[in-house]
Amino acid sequence: MRKWWWWLVAWMAAGCASPGEQLGDTLSPRAVAPGVYLLQGAPGEAEPHNAGRVGNAGFIVGPQGVLAVDSGSSAAHGQALLAAIRRTTALPVRGLLLTHVRQEVVFGASAFQDAGIPVLMHPEAALLMAARCDNCLKNLRRHLGDAPMAGTRIVKPTRLVQHSAELPDIGRPLQLLHWGHSSGPGDVALLDAATGTLFAGGLVDVGSVPDVQDARLPAWTAALAALQGQGDAIRQLLPGRGPAQAAATALATQQAYLRDLATQVRGLLATDRPLSEVAESADLPAYAGWQRYATVHRRNAAVLFVRFEAEALAGSAAPGENRR
Repeated sequence: MRKWWWWLVAWMAAGCASPGEQLGDTLSPRAVAPGVYLLQGAPGEAEPHNAGRVGNAGFIVGPQGVLAVDSGSSAAHGQALLAAIRRTTALPVRGLLLTHVRQEVVFGASAFQDAGIPVLMHPEAALLMAARCDNCLKNLRRHLGDAPMAGTRIVKPTRLVQHSAELPDIGRPLQLLHWGHSSGPGDVALLDAATGTLFAGGLVDVGSVPDVQDARLPAWTAALAALQGQGDAIRQLLPGRGPAQAAATALATQQAYLRDLATQVRGLLATDRPLSEVAESADLPAYAGWQRYATVHRRNAAVLFVRFEAEALAGSAAPGENRR
């Protein structure tokens, strides 16, 4: 009874909180290094109380201008991010880089584009956004309501970028990093060389279960290993979700989760566990305190189970047989 009572009190408190309290740091840029700012998303899933603002965004200020990184979940969110940048500096915003295709980072881009700011994206990510995000936007509008999503639309990137030289010149060295189809097609990271700060985008989440749905696990783990191999060149990591963290810790923890998830799912496959039981059996207590554990982790297990099963069937097919 006592446990139920405290749950009810917490629920009522959340429901009575003002929008500003619910949105928290999503509206307030925090300097995490000289000239580097993070606007941290709200914890948990996209819900009406947080207006879907669960993804991180940020920006880098150089002598010649600003590069924004990721745009939020709606036109209103994008406008708020742009206003936050302009409260911080009078320098012009030279571009917006979308690091990956998640609904919480791409739908604010229209606010930047309407302000005449170029929207930059990797070609593969742009293709995925064009193919998928129309349905994502419809679902998000249905879930969050029409008012928070008013004016939100899918943009066509102004510029497709694959190399560092294609980034806007803001007067400080920036490095665009890409390892092919890893955490998702066209997922990129951005390194501010002056401070060793990495905007990791979809490659790393901190304190939140990453989604493997669009991932190619071997390439993802190879990308994380490549980042670890850069040593002191990357000192701080700004994840797609969650707080800033020391790069070595964030990268190692992300790798550990992906490794443990794959090991567990292969173990379930080896015991002939049916798919219907995988989600409930895929328990990894070490990560139970992470955001989205009860939802995304279970889905991850089911997704990998189906993939590993297909790989096993293809591997056992006789030469000349059709392999899927």
